Parts: sequence; structure tokens; C-alpha cells
Amino acid sequence: MRFRFLAVLALASCGSPVPPDLSKVEQEVRDKFPGVKQMSTADLAAWLTDSKRAKPVLLDVRSPEEWKVSRLAGAKNTPPGTKPEEALAGVAKDAPVVVYCSVGYRSSQLAEKLQKAGWTNVVNLEGSIFQWANEGRPVVDDKGPAKQVHPYDAKWGELLKPELRAPIK
Repeated sequence: MRFRFLAVLALASCGSPVPPDLSKVEQEVRDKFPGVKQMSTADLAAWLTDSKRAKPVLLDVRSPEEWKVSRLAGAKNTPPGTKPEEALAGVAKDAPVVVYCSVGYRSSQLAEKLQKAGWTNVVNLEGSIFQWANEGRPVVDDKGPAKQVHPYDAKWGELLKPELRAPIK
């Protein structure tokens, strides 16, 4: 599995005429984390606008530097490596939780840990913030609406539309 994933990124980064395909990365994440439920960006968008449903806890599993560039409104920054009990301190074990990162790998890792720690209603946002932003869905920063997303690095950034890639500092 890891080889296929690296092959996709290698093709994407070496000038291949085939554009990077986020759906292949999403499949790799599903294969690597079969016990983690996935939620589409469309389903999360509908949920967040449904006044009849309790809003989920949104955990952004990216570095503080990535989170500062942009995030989903209302998300809590939960850097990779955060322990489940720290990530959801004071949150009921049956509360709805949606985790995301850049493409879904780091967030699926945390989702798996949260499930093992007893949280029962955890899902990963499939395609994560890259998919969300590529579809034109809103992201925010400390000042309000944002236009770009941290690309993680040059290779991963190829999975974002060019106009959405923030400069890497």
C-alpha cells in the first residue's frame, strides 16, 4: 500500500502529464485505516448547516503553522501526536467528532486512537481540508474568511488547486 501511495506522489511531482489524484490518496487512507469511518465533504457541509443536528467537535490534526493559514470554522487545532484524552478533554465519549488534516492520513491516525480510547462517534473527513477547499468550501483564519490552505510541502501541495496553495515558509 505504501508503495502505491508513494508512486502516485512520485508521478505527480516529476512533471508527469497525469495530474495528482486526491481520490487515489483517499483510497490509500481507507486501505490503511479500515476501521475508521469516512465522511464526505458534502455530508459534513450539510451537517454544519443543519440547525436540527448537534454540531460535531471538529479536530484539525495539523501543525499549528498549517492551522494558522486556514481551517474549517470552529475547528480546534490538535497537532499530530496529541493524546486522545488531551484532544477531547471534557468531551463525552459518544459526542460526534469529525477529524481532518491535509488529506486524511494524520486525522485517520488520531481517529483510530480515539476509537481505541473509547470515543464511539468519530469520523474522518475524507480528503480532509484539501478536498474541502478544492470544492470551494469556506476556510477561515484568525481574521475571517481565508483564500489559501497550507500545502504541507511541495509534493502534497500538488493535490491542492494552484490558487489555493499558500506559500511554504
